Amino acid sequence: MSNSLKIISFIASAVLILFGVLFILATFSSTGQGGWLVVGVVLVLIAFGLIWLATRQPKVEAPINVTYKVDLPGDVSMDTIKCKSCGGTLSPENIKMVNGAPVVTCPYCNTTYQLTEQPKW
Repeated sequence: MSNSLKIISFIASAVLILFGVLFILATFSSTGQGGWLVVGVVLVLIAFGLIWLATRQPKVEAPINVTYKVDLPGDVSMDTIKCKSCGGTLSPENIKMVNGAPVVTCPYCNTTYQLTEQPKW
């Protein structure tokens, strides 16, 4: 259920509870009728049913998949990346994006660190 529908159902529930309580209280007045009690109880039960329906479904958020594509101009040769701790060769499968930064995990020594680009000059 979307947030707008939940808000509408909570407002409708509040109105139904208000009128239900008024009908229940009016039953016990000097001019009250027995049928008003039934109407009041039904309104309150409907209101609590709406509240239950609005709160029973938990939020389910779909995972967000982000794909980074790098377009390199011309012929580019790539150097091998080695682990800073053990010197093992790292492959592209060992690099993952975490919070927008490239992070590498060494499959040999399980060291995790962020990749940084060194200036070329």
